[in-house]
Amino acid sequence: MDSTLPCLVLALVLIGCLGCLSDSHQHTGPRSHQYCVLGAGPSGLQMGYFLSKAKRDYVILERNSGPGSFFNKYPRHRTLISINKIYTGTQNREFNMRHDWNSLLSDRSDLLLKRVSRDFFPSADTYPVYLSIFEKELGLKVRYGVDIGRIQAVQTPEGRSYVLTDQHQSDYNCSILLVASGLWEPQKVEFPGSELVEGYDSISTDPEDYKDQAVLILGKGNSAFETAQSISRRAHLVHILSSNPVRLAWQTHYVGDVRAVNNELLDTYQLKSMDGVAEIPLDKIAISQLEEQGGSRLGTKEKLYLTLPHLHQDEKNGSAVTGEETPAYHIDNFAMRKPYDRVISCLGFKFNFSIFDSSSCPTASDNAKGRLPRLTAWYEGENTPNLFVLGTAAHSRDYRLSAGGFIHGFRYTVRSVHRVLEQRYHSNPWHSSKMPTTQVQSWIMKRINEASGPYQMFEVLGDVILLRGSHCEYVEEFTLQALPQFSSLSGHEVSHHGMIVLVLQYGKKKVDYLARGRANTDWTQAWKSNFLHPVLYYYDKLPTVEEMERRPAGWPLPRPKLIHHVVEDFLTEWKTPVSHIQPLRRFLEHCTQTDLRAFYAESCFRLSLTHRKPPLFCQQGYLKQQGVPRNGPLVDDQDVGPMPTEWEAPGLDPAYYRAHAGASISSGLKVDF
Repeated sequence: MDSTLPCLVLALVLIGCLGCLSDSHQHTGPRSHQYCVLGAGPSGLQMGYFLSKAKRDYVILERNSGPGSFFNKYPRHRTLISINKIYTGTQNREFNMRHDWNSLLSDRSDLLLKRVSRDFFPSADTYPVYLSIFEKELGLKVRYGVDIGRIQAVQTPEGRSYVLTDQHQSDYNCSILLVASGLWEPQKVEFPGSELVEGYDSISTDPEDYKDQAVLILGKGNSAFETAQSISRRAHLVHILSSNPVRLAWQTHYVGDVRAVNNELLDTYQLKSMDGVAEIPLDKIAISQLEEQGGSRLGTKEKLYLTLPHLHQDEKNGSAVTGEETPAYHIDNFAMRKPYDRVISCLGFKFNFSIFDSSSCPTASDNAKGRLPRLTAWYEGENTPNLFVLGTAAHSRDYRLSAGGFIHGFRYTVRSVHRVLEQRYHSNPWHSSKMPTTQVQSWIMKRINEASGPYQMFEVLGDVILLRGSHCEYVEEFTLQALPQFSSLSGHEVSHHGMIVLVLQYGKKKVDYLARGRANTDWTQAWKSNFLHPVLYYYDKLPTVEEMERRPAGWPLPRPKLIHHVVEDFLTEWKTPVSHIQPLRRFLEHCTQTDLRAFYAESCFRLSLTHRKPPLFCQQGYLKQQGVPRNGPLVDDQDVGPMPTEWEAPGLDPAYYRAHAGASISSGLKVDF
């Protein structure tokens, strides 16, 4: 017998067994999970972290072979515009996340992008590497190579659920579907000659390919200006065209508008160096090729002309026009009368609605030109119960208002969605901190000077302080537009003492943000602040849905019972005793009907002997033999003055806070910054 035969038989048996294992692994029957997360980009992995931490049954489905595949291609010119500020002068992790626009949230202090890149504007190539580290070191449950092509809703005895079908016709059954697929389908505008236009997704990124060419770019977002900036050193002219004027991020405070790092072309335009920016609605244009007499010349590429549809009515010649059909024939100084070598579309991306069937498809939002799904204030599809949208695709809730379409914004909205899920499906109330009312001012001061969630998602996420007499509950980063549904979403009730909502917001007055007088330093005029600053809203009861819908234009919340603006600060540090702390304390005293000052033990002893109701600080500390708390300012009895028999808030009348914010005197120094 051949001595090698037993080895061959054994090898064949092992191969057969491996084949059986492989077949069983590729089982096409349904796989059931409570949560399915569609997409392993930053929002999908962020939700995976929270689900994993809560020990939930979930799976993340990703069609590509690794996380964050969008960043393998985009942005095309490979530099991120989200800042990676490593040096902030402090080691406070929460504060530092205000200036780290790329890292995801976790309990690990080392899982930050600075581990991969220390560049202020990192290379896009570093981001999939960072996401891979985040996924592997946290042990997230990701299944790669699963391309979901169809999503349908089904009704079960337990309620509405979803069936996801992949490219192998395998099904995934999910009680709750979390769509984190992002925006990757290029937005297009159809017009005569649109077939002659190149897409941002397919253009060459080598500047040499544009040498001595005239280029027309459609769109005025960062992708358009990023492309213009890359090619302008080789092209002989670059024109940028869209229906809207250029919007600069430093003017609008919207990070999705054109960033300074991309706007070099504005210099060459305004300094008359051949480049230009123009406004024409894109659905009112046509792109055509001029008919050549006797045919086009060999070896030359036909030029492209911008014309108008009503001048281009001959459908027989397709995109070709005669000289009489160009605007320059009718208006000899038509701004864009010269031909272009190429036209490039840089119009951004849209949500992929095509994978949803009629039973599960979210409706398109009214804003963002219908590119995004319409969602409730807690990011659930309006007509798709148990289907939530995360990340960039959920930006319809704060489109052009806040940072919800970007990593440094949606990492916090994802956390808010997870807290909604925990309350609704697992009866775990929204995380809150309970504290004596005497400590609420210190907690508010800590939040407005450190918290990154309300700072990044200004006017969208805010802290809710539930007043309960001598104590209060502090609920962090609640979705403000869902305030009427606060009790059902958070699991916390509002008492008859009312509630305070802390929001960071910009002023509503349109100003020149580089002109003199752009900032307000007078703390008695804090409500006139233009830059980001804290605002506190006091409600004696929960606002209704109708009140939310009828709130003043531009306001994040309905009109409150009392309102207090903390004056804007050049350093964004709201810590000064006169301008920030004292006016805030007086406002809180009006809301709580409690003296919030702190006292020495001797003062508490004296006040306890001479007043029927000593200050709350003394009641909760000295009279309960707890001593003097370590945090909070102390007030000597010389500063107390006569105390009323029944409590009466010191300082201004509550009516002051119905219209203004601040205190009773003004600082004398006026500084423009």
